[in-house]
Amino acid sequence: MQVITKVAELRRVLADVRNSDKRIGFVPTMGYLHDGHLSLISASRGHCDVTVVSIFVNPTQFGPNEDLSRYPRDFARDEALCRSAGVSIIFAPSAEEIYPAQFEIFVEPGELAEPLCGGFRPGHFRGVATVVCKLFNMVQLDAAYFGQKDFQQCAVIRRMTVDLNIPIEIVTVPTVREPDGLAMSSRNRYLSPEERGRSLAISRGLFAAAQEFA
Repeated sequence: MQVITKVAELRRVLADVRNSDKRIGFVPTMGYLHDGHLSLISASRGHCDVTVVSIFVNPTQFGPNEDLSRYPRDFARDEALCRSAGVSIIFAPSAEEIYPAQFEIFVEPGELAEPLCGGFRPGHFRGVATVVCKLFNMVQLDAAYFGQKDFQQCAVIRRMTVDLNIPIEIVTVPTVREPDGLAMSSRNRYLSPEERGRSLAISRGLFAAAQEFA
C-alpha cells in the first residue's frame, strides 16, 4: 500500500495503472474510519483492480460554527485499517494541496442541495461538490463508492457527474449500522448516552415504516 500526499505523485502513479488497463475504484473519506467505510472499500475491491482511499478533512464543507477543529482524526489508525482492508493507495493531501493560494472556483450544487441537510447547513454541499469534483479530477477513477446513509450527498454528486460530464460510475452501498441500529458515523462519538438513546428513534421509525409498507 502506498501513502501519497501530493497531487503530482498521485497522477503519476495512477497513470501507470490506467496504462495497464486496470480499473480504479475510489472511496473519498474524511478519515476516522469505521465499518461503514470498510464496506465501501470492500465493494470497490470486489469490482476494481486498484482501490484509492482519500483521507482529507475538507474545510470548505464546514460552517463557521461547526466542528472542523474537533473533527476526529487518527491517521495511524486509518492507515492500519486501510492496509488490512487491502487498499492500494491512500491519498492524504494537506488543505494547501487541495486549495492552493488564491483558489476561487467552486461547484454550485443547485436545488438538490437546498432542502433537508442543506437547509440546515448553508454552503455545505457547495464544499462537498467542489472537493469531490477536484478529487475525481485528481484520481481519474472508473467508479466511486458512497454510503446510502448520506442520501442527499449521493444525489448531489450523481447529478454533478451528469451535469459536468464526468465519465465515472457512482456506486451507493447500503448503510452499515451499530448492533442497536444506529447508522455508523465518525461523529457518533459526540453523542452522550442520552442523545444516543434518543437517536435510535430514527432507525426504529425507518424499520417500522419498512415493515408497514412492505
